[in-house]
Amino acid sequence: MTTSRLRVWTWVHLVYLVLPAFQPAFDPDAGVGDWVLVGVIIGGFLPMYAMSLLRPWQARWWLTVPATALGAATILFNAGAAILFVYAAACAGLTETRRTALRWMGFLTALTLFSATISPVPMPYLLWNVIPPVIFIWVIGLVQIAEAARSRDHTELRMANARIEHLATVSERERIARDLHDLLGHSLTAVVMRAQLVKELVDLDPVRARAEVLEIERTARDALAEVRATVSGWRQASLEAELDAARGALASAGVELRVTRDPDLELVGSTEHQLALAVREAITNVARHAGARECHVGIHAVDGELRVVVADDGVGGQDVDGNGLSGMRERIAALGGRVHRTGTEGTTVTIAVPLRVAT
Repeated sequence: MTTSRLRVWTWVHLVYLVLPAFQPAFDPDAGVGDWVLVGVIIGGFLPMYAMSLLRPWQARWWLTVPATALGAATILFNAGAAILFVYAAACAGLTETRRTALRWMGFLTALTLFSATISPVPMPYLLWNVIPPVIFIWVIGLVQIAEAARSRDHTELRMANARIEHLATVSERERIARDLHDLLGHSLTAVVMRAQLVKELVDLDPVRARAEVLEIERTARDALAEVRATVSGWRQASLEAELDAARGALASAGVELRVTRDPDLELVGSTEHQLALAVREAITNVARHAGARECHVGIHAVDGELRVVVADDGVGGQDVDGNGLSGMRERIAALGGRVHRTGTEGTTVTIAVPLRVAT
């Protein structure tokens, strides 16, 4: 009854259907009609049992209710039919809520005892065919209630694990998407800007143009290696490396980069990785959109926060956040931090995270 597949062990439980045969087998006054009634009890119950296995979500209507009805209709003529109440209790315990199952078990017990008081079946057949079913209605019913609870807990645990796996997959996809955006945005910006410079220098200064081409090749190779590392989850960005790369990229755009930082700051690797990618995005935006001549990056501990400030003297503006800035806010928010942008005189991006997660 716990699965729609017919398993061998589920049919072993049918051994108890021999109980209705005890009365005619040991009663010297039993006749053909008594054996026919045994056949009706067993033959009527087997399809109920089979259908409850095939359709466990409808077990109440395929087994609990019809088995109770069949037992009530035949118990006055064959006390062994009380075993049908045990099957009904087991089915209720496995498929109903605990409260409903207990109510069924109480009802089946009362029905069994009431039938015993008005049954014409003589002693000792009546006694031996009523007392065991009353006991097993509760023993087996409670066991099935416990089994149903374990099954529900297992299902809930499996669903919870599936949700966790799904969320982990989504989170990893978002991480890769953010990292690829930050990585390729910066690298491709550097490549485009150097390519534009090469186009202007190819006739005026071939030697420098060749040097810029070699730098474009180096940048492209580095970007390819970082893309592979990002997809594999191995890449660990550092602020120093990002600032060195930013210096070269901004120099190609005619922007001077100045960096100030507290010398005693030692950052946690995972936090530094996220901050480095955020700085990369901010520097990329300066190179692309700012039209600046100077960019300043400050890394300082202030009021219990690690603050990374990227400020330029470009055109400024309060444009709607793009994918890059939105991704930056998400990665910093995951650290319990915040990102603030102002664009009144140039653009200033302030990235702040708690010192306790940064150092």
